Amino acid sequence: MNSLYVALVVSAVVIFIIAKTAVVVPQQNGYVIERLGKFSRVLKAGFHILIPFIERIAYRHTLKEQAIDIPEQVCITNDNVQVGVDGVLYLQVLDPGRASYGIGEYLFAISQLAQTTLRSEIGKIALDRTFEERGAINSNVVAELDKASDPWGVKVLRYEIKNINPPHDVLSAMEKQMRAEREKRAVILTSEGERDAKINAAEGEKQRVIKESEAARQQQINEAEGEAAAILAVATATADGLRQVGVALVGEGGEEAMQLRVAQQYIGEFGNLAKEGNTLVIPANLADLTSMIHDRARNERCAGKS
Repeated sequence: MNSLYVALVVSAVVIFIIAKTAVVVPQQNGYVIERLGKFSRVLKAGFHILIPFIERIAYRHTLKEQAIDIPEQVCITNDNVQVGVDGVLYLQVLDPGRASYGIGEYLFAISQLAQTTLRSEIGKIALDRTFEERGAINSNVVAELDKASDPWGVKVLRYEIKNINPPHDVLSAMEKQMRAEREKRAVILTSEGERDAKINAAEGEKQRVIKESEAARQQQINEAEGEAAAILAVATATADGLRQVGVALVGEGGEEAMQLRVAQQYIGEFGNLAKEGNTLVIPANLADLTSMIHDRARNERCAGKS
């Protein structure tokens, strides 16, 4: 019975010692080991055996990327406007030993340093630029934090501003300014549209006047060419008619026919003259009618020959 009791006690002691000395480090973790209170080594992922009662696990660090929230704080811009700014910081422990002994609490230290650096960066720019300079602010904060955290074995990867909250009166003024700017752009676009429309209308009117003047000029040219052609045709026809008359007069009986024709025309014109008025003037010597007809016939014959 006593031997069984001793065996149980020895088994319990062995189990306790194994529990204290056997260590399994999970993936992406680093355990800092101290030997008699002094830094010894850093255990990586895997199974490890410690010296009982001499070595112990002093610190446990995760080597994963961590995201810590930076609470909202009041920052004063370059134009003396108070804005509330919060953000999120991403970091990673690269050296568990320095993260354990380089600083007491690296998360708290980096968080406080991020706030002070952010206030400094916001104070360098005006309110209107804080919204458009977020990328530059984030880069500057990361650069400053990375330099400060390097002795601690911590790498600051990036910083992102989540919200920038100006006071309500400033927001109201900014909304009015943006509304006025939009109205200004609308008026400018409307005036430019009206200007372009007037220019297009004037250009169209100019082209219409030019086309109408060209059409009128072409019409005048066509009419002049038509009149010239008509005059030429009439002259040609007259010349041909006179030429035919001349040929007919040269032939046999042509002169007598001409005299007869002239006499008929003379009598016809004389009769029309008698119809038009109550007073009729009769030549004193009707015997000269034949000589007059003969002279007129001779003149027409000469004109026909020419």
